[in-house]
Amino acid sequence: MIHWMFNCREVTRLVSESLDRDMTLGERIGIKMHLWMCKLCPEVMKQMLFIRESMQLISIQEDPLSAEVSLSPEARERITRALAQG
Repeated sequence: MIHWMFNCREVTRLVSESLDRDMTLGERIGIKMHLWMCKLCPEVMKQMLFIRESMQLISIQEDPLSAEVSLSPEARERITRALAQG
């Protein structure tokens, strides 16, 4: 027998899992039914999707700490003189 009705905790867990795996037909139907009836879970789902999209964008961007720094010869000279005076 397929379990069709999920509580908020189950829906939250399943929505989180759905970001990493395909849901079964029963899970998809149960989630949709719950989301139609619940006022809070659709907001939680939107937040999860927003966080996932944000993290994907962050991972695509270059890490500023690992980026190569390129200084002009003049800037290098100023730094060298400042360190020598020290």
